Amino acid sequence: MPDIDVLLDDLAFPEGPRWRDGAVWFSDMHAHRVVRLDPTTGDATTVAEVPTQPSGLGWLPDGRLLVVSMTDRRVLRQEPDGALVEHANLWHLAPWHCNDMVVGADGRAYVGNFGFDMYSDATPRRTNIVAVEPDGTARSVAEDLGFPNGMVITPDGATLIVGESFGGCLTAFTIAPDGSLHDRRTFATLNGAVPDGICLDVEGAVWLACPLSHRVVRVADGGDVLDEIAFPHLDTFACTLGGDDGRTLFVCTAATHDPTEAPRLRSGRIEAVRVAVPGAGSP
Repeated sequence: MPDIDVLLDDLAFPEGPRWRDGAVWFSDMHAHRVVRLDPTTGDATTVAEVPTQPSGLGWLPDGRLLVVSMTDRRVLRQEPDGALVEHANLWHLAPWHCNDMVVGADGRAYVGNFGFDMYSDATPRRTNIVAVEPDGTARSVAEDLGFPNGMVITPDGATLIVGESFGGCLTAFTIAPDGSLHDRRTFATLNGAVPDGICLDVEGAVWLACPLSHRVVRVADGGDVLDEIAFPHLDTFACTLGGDDGRTLFVCTAATHDPTEAPRLRSGRIEAVRVAVPGAGSP
């Protein structure tokens, strides 16, 4: 069992972690804020407030932050003065709340969504992925996915991998030059695991957070399980690789994702564990 360090606690519900410029950035979703955490000092700074629940994060090539605004189904852009403005409105494209997002090196973003009202016992509905161009224009580029959640883009920009939380699998697509997605294929069948946030390493394996089973799992293309780390006290919801050498796995944990209970319990943490293979790709 490797050593696991708690870098930050007393969070409502951390999600969407990203490593950038020597810090972990994440959305404290049910506290309605985006946070930058210095893992060396433990200093945590709120860099944006999003009343309609922030989720996936990424950056345009010029360094401006993009953040998913979940309940109004928008992508927001942070300007140099700190103001948040609308980058893309996805209301007409996403059937329900937007969630995670990956932004490629070219600034094109891919955004998933719930597909249905998960918190009102609605019948699960398969849904789509939306591509958002750097200028904010948007279109649906993949359909019939079971709750598309965490996403990564390979270092060559040629492949997108998405976790289907209600499909129990990781699904891969070839990214065409115009950003459309083709050649859908199964990257890994997960045999009971529920993939949430994911990240990629230099060997082409994917780390995935598994809510309900208190663990993160590393899987290869084809589905072989290469490693597994247990988090016995809390559920895991997302992860990213970073640190000076890319070998620190930062994991978002919490007791619940419920939007009513999470702000009351404030059980959320950013935890860190060392792994053997460094990260790659986006995020």
